[in-house]
Amino acid sequence: MINAAALTEDAKRLVLEVEDDLRAVLAADATRDDRWRHFHAAMSNGRRTSQDYASWRDERLTQVAVSWVLTTVFVRFLEDNRLVEPVWFTGPDQRQQQAVDAESQFFRDHPLLTAREWILQSFEHLGGLPATAQLVDERAPFREVPVSGKMAERIIAFWRETDDDGRSVRLFDDGELSTRFLGDLYQDLSQHARETYALLQTPEFVEEFILEQTMEPALDERPLSGFKLIDPTCGSGHFLLGAFGRLVTRHRQEDPEAPAAVIVERALDAVYGVDINAFAVAIARFRLVIAALRVLGERCLHSAPDLTVHVAAGDSLLPWGEGGQFTLDGFMPGTDRDEYTPSEEDRSQLARILTPGQYDAVVGNPPYITVKDAGMNQLYRKLYSTTHRKYQLTVPFMERFFKLAKPFDAGSPAGWTGQITSNAFMKREFGTKLIEQFLPTKDLRLVVDTSGAYIPGHGTPTVIIVGRNAVPERGEVRAVLGTRGEPGQPPEPSQGLVWSSIREHVEELSYEDEYISVRTIPREHFAAHPWSLSGGAAPEAAQRIDRAKSKALGDTTYRIGVFGIMGSDDAMMLATGVADRYGLEKDWVDGLIIGEKVRDFHFTETIPTWFPYDQRHQLRALDLNSGWGRRLWGLRTELGNRATFGRGTYFSDGRPFYEWHQLPVDQGASELTISFAFVATHNHFVLDRGGKVFKQSAPVIKLPEGATEAEHLNLLGVLNSSVACFWLKQNSHNKNTGTGGGGMVDQPWSWNYEFTGTTLQDFPLVAADFTDFGRTLDTLARERAEIEGGVLSGRDSVPSRVALIDAEHRVAHLRNVAIAVQEELDWFAYAAYGITDEELTYRGEVPEVRLGERALEIALARRMEAGGETTAWFKYHRSTAVTEIPAHWPEDYRALVQRRLDLIESDRMINLLERPEYKRRWAEDPWETRVDRALRTWLLDRLEDRGFWFDRQARPATRSVAQLADLVGRDAELRGVVDLWAGGTDVDLTAALTKLLTTEAVPYLAAWRLKPKAMDKFRAWQRTWELQRAQDAGELDRKAVSPVPPKYTSADFLKGHYMALRGKLDVPKERFIHYPEAGVAGDGTLLLGWAGWNHVEQYLALAMTMDRMVQDGAEDEKLVPLVAGLGELLFWVEQWHDEVDPTYNVNMAEYARTEYDQRRAQIGRSEQDLLDWRPPAATRGRKARR
Repeated sequence: MINAAALTEDAKRLVLEVEDDLRAVLAADATRDDRWRHFHAAMSNGRRTSQDYASWRDERLTQVAVSWVLTTVFVRFLEDNRLVEPVWFTGPDQRQQQAVDAESQFFRDHPLLTAREWILQSFEHLGGLPATAQLVDERAPFREVPVSGKMAERIIAFWRETDDDGRSVRLFDDGELSTRFLGDLYQDLSQHARETYALLQTPEFVEEFILEQTMEPALDERPLSGFKLIDPTCGSGHFLLGAFGRLVTRHRQEDPEAPAAVIVERALDAVYGVDINAFAVAIARFRLVIAALRVLGERCLHSAPDLTVHVAAGDSLLPWGEGGQFTLDGFMPGTDRDEYTPSEEDRSQLARILTPGQYDAVVGNPPYITVKDAGMNQLYRKLYSTTHRKYQLTVPFMERFFKLAKPFDAGSPAGWTGQITSNAFMKREFGTKLIEQFLPTKDLRLVVDTSGAYIPGHGTPTVIIVGRNAVPERGEVRAVLGTRGEPGQPPEPSQGLVWSSIREHVEELSYEDEYISVRTIPREHFAAHPWSLSGGAAPEAAQRIDRAKSKALGDTTYRIGVFGIMGSDDAMMLATGVADRYGLEKDWVDGLIIGEKVRDFHFTETIPTWFPYDQRHQLRALDLNSGWGRRLWGLRTELGNRATFGRGTYFSDGRPFYEWHQLPVDQGASELTISFAFVATHNHFVLDRGGKVFKQSAPVIKLPEGATEAEHLNLLGVLNSSVACFWLKQNSHNKNTGTGGGGMVDQPWSWNYEFTGTTLQDFPLVAADFTDFGRTLDTLARERAEIEGGVLSGRDSVPSRVALIDAEHRVAHLRNVAIAVQEELDWFAYAAYGITDEELTYRGEVPEVRLGERALEIALARRMEAGGETTAWFKYHRSTAVTEIPAHWPEDYRALVQRRLDLIESDRMINLLERPEYKRRWAEDPWETRVDRALRTWLLDRLEDRGFWFDRQARPATRSVAQLADLVGRDAELRGVVDLWAGGTDVDLTAALTKLLTTEAVPYLAAWRLKPKAMDKFRAWQRTWELQRAQDAGELDRKAVSPVPPKYTSADFLKGHYMALRGKLDVPKERFIHYPEAGVAGDGTLLLGWAGWNHVEQYLALAMTMDRMVQDGAEDEKLVPLVAGLGELLFWVEQWHDEVDPTYNVNMAEYARTEYDQRRAQIGRSEQDLLDWRPPAATRGRKARR
């Protein structure tokens, strides 16, 4: 039997090995590499890609690698189930020995061939069988690049692995010929492909539901003969298989005497599929072939008839249609289209399949991602009128689905469409055109909110849309609205409470239970953006709030939107201490606020960030010889080639390469700013009194010039209320239902929402005054920040246990008072917005209220105790569930809380709003975590003191952790804080410092920090710097277009903290330099240097390290990476230090060049040898399988 999970994990690792092999094969084959480069250029000219060659090549090689592995999976399935007679790899019983014997005979007959040709024998055999010929035809990606003979041996050995009892590890024998395991392979075989194509299986129960709502009514109103269905995003073929099965049943019912072969032919001829992912298409084809064999009752491919499967590889969004209905002309000029058509794409087949208006049913699960490739993004915009702003692919695909369906005419009914798709278009701005311009022209029949249902793998909230390609017939649309999400992960997703309710009641005109509401809603509701699909009491509460409006927030503001856009976060955002460490001028740095640090009325962190503007937001001139000028020089090509709004680049448009992408001047706006979290589980608005800059994740509300602080505080109060939270969630995009985005599937309060400036424009304001609430909460937050900033940072004094304990108590008191004031704010807002007529705010001085003691939490705890509800609220927020009103509160306050509890029980709308989804969480890191973080920072700052990193002659000095521990031990103050951080007395300093410093250091050499496959990217950056130097020297026209070097990903770095410190552009931000395998003899601890050294000092430190190793008797092989490191540093020494250094009284560039050449000669290595050096492969302790 097939162990799908184990097979997927093992095959995933094999694919990565094959990728590396193919990369090496391609690099060694100049002719093939040139052909690939030519094809990439044609793809670029044809606007099929905007990727640089290295990124495009790696993505393409992933497809080829998967094709090699996947085709062997097909062969193995056929071998084990005896669907083919020969055997090449292995099989149950005696089949493995047969395979070994056959292979041996093959090599006796062909002694000069390799294991690759043996694998190809199996592929060619499939090509000779009518039923499987399509799987391995000339368009199969594995034909693009051959694996090496050695890798072919590895693939064969992979399939022949046995356990300790000699049984094959990977068997595929299955009496039912089930191919469901291929769905797992499709989704997870390649992480890169999964991210690129948003690979996601559609669960069978969802596929059945959509087919029931589309295919069945379509068949009921038209003849079975000639019926056609397509899934334009077919993936591994779930919808196609489901449709095939239903068509087989229908044809048998209509013509019970027809032979099985005729039934299969008719069913296959009615099912069509397309997918952009070539290996998804291979899987879908294979699964349909096996499904057809099951219907035929065939157990041998050799006697099976020709099975024509209409599944093609290609981009369904491109206009492949025949007859001039759509053509690529005008969209992809400048080259022959055949030049930029990938090998797996059959243009004539795609033209036949994707001709619009020919399908009776169009179904699918389109990808939910945005288009990363700039060229394709623009192309889709030209092709699809619904694309808007930063659209997701769900938008053009919805338009495409309808256009593929048959239009209504007098001769035939309109085709049906059905899809499960991301619901982001419902509330995010990019869905405006789709909802207000396109869908009103179509016969929308059914909208199902599936965001609360548990659908495996679908962390993105979804909706099911069913319609017909015709003008609307009715004035109403049936809708299944969501009231409550799945209370937990059901053991069987198809039997989940929410999904079961949807399935059982979708056909009813009106229905309501705990989880859904079924309503027939006027069509006009679905012609206005945004959509709200909330059921239960939510619609009534939303109407009350909107009726209370005196004016909209947008009517009172100067603007709501982003403060500015940097356009290159990794280049411009720093970390604490970076400016000092690297000699960057601080007057060009401001504190940046990001959205996740906008919490509970204050900013929890600011990030030092490049801001080259004056107070009026006018750009300042950059001195290219300044600290910042030198730092940004290495990023000049990257920054200068950023795209501009006019679709040019900074270089082509004459914009300074170092400026922010966008920065409104805001003349006529108040100096005060209200910022808010763009993505969060709840509403967080904070008042800033100046001196900060804000990332897009922290948009701003600017009031007109002259607006008072009181006006800002009034808005601060109302926008932070639970009423505002409810309104925002009703009108904002829910980014996840728990399985993605950091939330929990059964805890709606943990789901992230996207709060946009456009949505906030419409927020209803009332006449009531919230100023006192805003002022009090703002003051309490600032007092807390002042205490924490003074004690935790060590700003006021050296950190001590006594000071920390005192600060903890003071901060807790202020937080409890803030919780109590927030409660009054929320209940005041209920009355102000007409949710309740009762006055339920406290008139006196509020007592402290701990988290867990609010009315909503007492009510929640009581429901939990009664067994009516389960929640992780208390556990997650580290609070205690209490079912009784605290006795220590004043009597009148206790009575008020009781009245609130009574109303929660009796009033439907108050019960809705007094739930965790809408109440402030007061979620923050535990005090112990904040202390640990602060002490770490204090210690690291102290350990960067120059005294540790220069000797008495002011020369740079590397230090082992053991040596640092010795120095720290002599400083009583520093020693005491190490003890405080480590939680002990007289702790082992070496162990403590190793823990502290390991993740703060990055190796000195690219090959020590980057994986081998990422070194091509680093070389591309080096070539870019050489071109820039040539431009500066006048040897190359500055206007000449320089290739933009590729960005790095987390998969490129050997350790995760290297990526965390360096980012996508590999920009140094670390505190320390690590020198692997260069430690002091007899000292096994890390050898470190200071990242604050300039390039000359780094060069000298590395040279002195090499000298010490030579004295210790190190072999030349150990010295190679150090000389390679000198070579990498040499470029920068020559770039910035080509002059007499007053410290050393020599030209350091000339000195470094001479030293490098001498040391290279000393170890007998060429420059190419140094470039090719890679760290020795790590050995694994895993037990090998035979």
